[in-house]
Amino acid sequence: MEGMSERAYAAHSGLSRGAVQKARRNGRLVLFADGSINAAASDARRGAMTDPDQQIRSRGGLGSSSDSLGLGGNNVSGPGETSSYLKARTALTVYQAQERQLSIQKKKGVLVDRARAETLVFRLARQERDVWVTWPTRVAALMAAQLSAEMEKASGAPVTLETAILQRVLETHVREQLDALADLRVSLA
Repeated sequence: MEGMSERAYAAHSGLSRGAVQKARRNGRLVLFADGSINAAASDARRGAMTDPDQQIRSRGGLGSSSDSLGLGGNNVSGPGETSSYLKARTALTVYQAQERQLSIQKKKGVLVDRARAETLVFRLARQERDVWVTWPTRVAALMAAQLSAEMEKASGAPVTLETAILQRVLETHVREQLDALADLRVSLA
């Protein structure tokens, strides 16, 4: 092995092993042919490719959270450096663009208010349930007449089905089905 392993380089550079693996994936490390890490070249490449403010903050030095709150220490970004400002400005611009995109999608009807959608789904389910609860009353007489006619045709003898009995049987089965459907939950998350 010509160079260092990930663990050895992590100890050498003061980074976590995960940070070394991330740097390897992002091409910030120089590797030998056998896959080991060239420490000197990798240190130089990482130094060139990593923001100085971020390097200092990751080591807990100047520019840490206590310094950015004005609790002491020197500011890393001086009056002549604009990279931190540019990063903040870029982040703000991206946020504003995303906010405008969401607003446009709402206006087009692609996005809807979650509370309103849940209310509409609940109202639709309640209407559907009410229709099914009243269905046996509406169709029991018609079904009794049709069944009686079919049974008379098949047997040749007059047959009479009680509408009230058929309605009770239908109501029982419809309520069982509605109870089973009541366990279903809609999740818009």
